[in-house]
Parts: sequence; structure tokens; C-alpha cells
Amino acid sequence: MTKLMLRATFGLTALAVAAPAFAQDISFWSWRQEDRAVYEDIIAAFEEQHPDINVNFEAFEAQNYNTILSTALAGDSGPDVMMVRAHGAFETVAAGGYLMPLTEETVPGLDTLPDAALAAETLSSDGQIYAVPFASQTMLVIYNKDIFDQLGLEEPSTWEDLMAVSQAIEDAGMFPFANGTATAWQNETIVSALGSSIIGKDFYNDLVAGETDFTDPRFVEALVAVQEASQYFPDGFVGLDYASSQQLFTSGMAGMFAGGSFEIANFMGQNPDLNLGVFPAPVAEEGDEHLVGLFFDGGYAGNADTEHPEAVQTFLSFLTTPEFGNMFANELGNISPIPGVEFERPLLQEVAQLNENSIPYIMLVHFRYEEPSGSVLLQAEVQRMLAGETTPEAAAQAVTEGIATYYEPFQD
Repeated sequence: MTKLMLRATFGLTALAVAAPAFAQDISFWSWRQEDRAVYEDIIAAFEEQHPDINVNFEAFEAQNYNTILSTALAGDSGPDVMMVRAHGAFETVAAGGYLMPLTEETVPGLDTLPDAALAAETLSSDGQIYAVPFASQTMLVIYNKDIFDQLGLEEPSTWEDLMAVSQAIEDAGMFPFANGTATAWQNETIVSALGSSIIGKDFYNDLVAGETDFTDPRFVEALVAVQEASQYFPDGFVGLDYASSQQLFTSGMAGMFAGGSFEIANFMGQNPDLNLGVFPAPVAEEGDEHLVGLFFDGGYAGNADTEHPEAVQTFLSFLTTPEFGNMFANELGNISPIPGVEFERPLLQEVAQLNENSIPYIMLVHFRYEEPSGSVLLQAEVQRMLAGETTPEAAAQAVTEGIATYYEPFQD
């Protein structure tokens, strides 16, 4: 008999008596304080199926989470289950030996997840998976449909189309883009959101094969395009930070925002009346392939020293199910990598379809494992480029030289 059935039949007093005496308590840490209510619903659904396991959720401030988690794990006081970052940021925790290795046998359902998602939570030194991936993020352009409809505009396909749409919005007295560049990480996002189709799969494949570097004309062309688009950013955009850029868009003063799919939930939270659309990075020439940038945004890991390994593995297995994926996607507004998820929001379904034609978010996926990271280099150089302090060619050269200090294919 489930907890809800007991509650309905015998009342809360009987429920306390009927709860299994051997129930195991496991702790679950997150950096998503704003998602507490949803995670409590998720945990309730899990406990409904597993009345012998109690999951205690605790969330911390995101900026300090990594330090709090690492300190707790090193001091043997860490949680049983924890949210961890992906790719290079994930390696810091995984390489310390603090995480439980996961297999299809210990966590049923793990094998149903996409290889690229699992790779984001795989330790490079041993090839072992240590976390269940929870979301993908897509770099694209989000736009205000009401502004487009008001001006009779259609989603741009080519770069020429994008420039024409931008000019039309500016002529109407609004900002074409809300983006600013004062917050460094936004510069990397802007390059992927606007430049992925110009960068192209061929360049990406050649890059990871060690056959070219970032001075390649295909990558430089993408930087040139971003520089061209910046003429349609707000006045004083070099001093405009991330929060102010968001507010500019959600206030209806700008037509477009070059960013990640994670912005959709943020924007709707700030202004539920927004009528949003999305489109991939425009192509240089009609007929080229439209692409988005894609990365996986973290995972759920188990503590290698937990006193309740079977309970932890049971909970992690639940986090691979379509039941969880549907709750995660539709209540948190994110794209779950779990097969079979049904998106209630058409916009999320559209993003999921765009993901079928993508290239990885290059610096995060491949060049954020050593210092100086590709992300830090690109963010700084694009920031300087859009401020008029360097050129696309010089920016690409600086990024390549920085990565070449540790990456052998760039040293030839």
C-alpha cells in the first residue's frame, strides 16, 4: 500500500505508524535553490514508489556550491546524492575519488541515455561514468513573437535576413538585440548562438581531429559575423551586464536575445506574458545547414562513501526514467536527455527538434579541462573584439596560442 493510499484510508496518524521501520534516509544536495518546490514534488513521486527510502533535499547558493560541496566531500560530511557540473568542471570532483562509479547494472536506465550526455559525466582518466546527466542546453536566438508579428517579420534564415530583420526592428524604435557583453561568459554564448551555422560541422570535426585550429577562416568568419551583429546591440552594450540584458528583453524593449535555451524559463518567470519563439544561428548562404550549439549541463552523482549505496542507486535509477524526465522538463522548463519525454510546452519541443542538428558548445565540451581554458580565452577576446580593441583574426590567434600552451595539435 502506498503512502497516499495509507493517508487516504487511515489518516496522517496511521501513516506515521505504517511507515517502514527500516526506512533509509539519504541526503540530496543541489545548487538550484529556486527549484526547491519542483524537487520536493519529484522526491514525493519517488518516495511514493519507494516508501523505504526518504530523500532529504538541501539547496545552496549557486556561486558557492562547488566550494561547499568539495569541502564537505573532503571532510567526509558530503551528501549521499549531489548535483555536479559537467565536462571540465565535473572532473574536479570526480577525479578526487569522491563519486560512486555508475554502470548499467547498478543504475538501470543509464544505458538509455544519449552517448553525448553520458560523455559529459565521464571521467577522462578512467572512462567511467559517475553521474546521471539531467539536461541539455541549446545556444540559439530567442525572439519576441509579438514584436515580429507587429512589424511583419519572419524568422531569419540567412545572415542577410538577420541583418534585415535587425534593421527593421531598429527602424521601429526598438533594440534588435538585448545582449550586453559586460558579463564575460555571455560573450561565449553569443558566439555559439549566432555563429554555429557559420562555424559548421566540418570545421568542428576538423578541429577535434587536430587538423585545424581557431585561426581557420571558418571560425574567423563566425567572429566577423558576431562583430557585424553587434551594431544592433543596445547603446553602451559593452557596459551592459547579464541581468540588465535579461530585463531589457523581458520588458519588451528588444526583439531578440542571443543565448541559451535555459533563458526560456528565466524569461517566462520574469514576464509570463511574453510570446516567445526560437531560431537557430542563421547560415551564410541559403542551403547551408542550420545548426545550434549544444552542451549537457550537469548530472546527479552518488557519494562513493555513502552508508546507503543501494538506496542511492535506486534513487539515481529513478532519475533516468521518463516519469522523472517529464516532471523535470515540464515543471522546470528544461530539455531532458531522457528518451520518451513529452514536452507540454511547444517551444521546448521545438528546441528539442533543433538539437537534432547541432555542434557541441566547443570550448565547454573540449577546452575547459586545463588552464587557460578555451572559454576564458574566447570570452576575453570576444569582449575586447566587440569593444573595438582587437580584430576577429587577432582574437582567433590569441585563443589558439593560449590553448596551444597545453594542447599538442595546436603546437605544430
